[in-house]
Amino acid sequence: MSHSNSRLQRVAVYCGSANGSHPAFLEEARTLGALIAAAGLGLVYGGACVGLMGAVADAALAGGAEVYGVLPDILSGKEIAHEGLTQLDLVPTMHERKARMAELADAFLALPGGYGTLDELLEAVTWAQLGLHDKPCILINTVGYWDGLLSFLDTTVNAGFLKPKNRELMRVAADATEALRLAAELS
Repeated sequence: MSHSNSRLQRVAVYCGSANGSHPAFLEEARTLGALIAAAGLGLVYGGACVGLMGAVADAALAGGAEVYGVLPDILSGKEIAHEGLTQLDLVPTMHERKARMAELADAFLALPGGYGTLDELLEAVTWAQLGLHDKPCILINTVGYWDGLLSFLDTTVNAGFLKPKNRELMRVAADATEALRLAAELS
């Protein structure tokens, strides 16, 4: 999976600090981490050792990938910092976490997660809409997890709040394999 003409070197993965209720969520996180490593890419993520975050990081590390974690100080004392990373950046605020991850990554992928995952992904897409970056933003729609969000985004287009060309900034992949293929094509 060599992408010599692609500028894709590191991908940011936004995802939950919980495992979620469906076994496919954890499985997809592990698969994504393994595929990132197999593709010779680096992983940028939120720096935790728990939930889908820990699963994607552990799988990437097991495959030999460089893994960069970015953890805000507010969370570092809660025993969730991953101890085995290539690099762990502790930053003062959530804002700085998102800015640092965006700086390190060439593409943004989202596995299932809650408010934090949604916040990070929507900020990355908003920055793309504003022309602050041209990096791909890709939802991995494991077992239809993001269907409600995608439906809502169509509602925003129909209601006149989102231009169709900007709606297209939110790419959708069925699984980790498709997400990495898309990221390489669009980078």
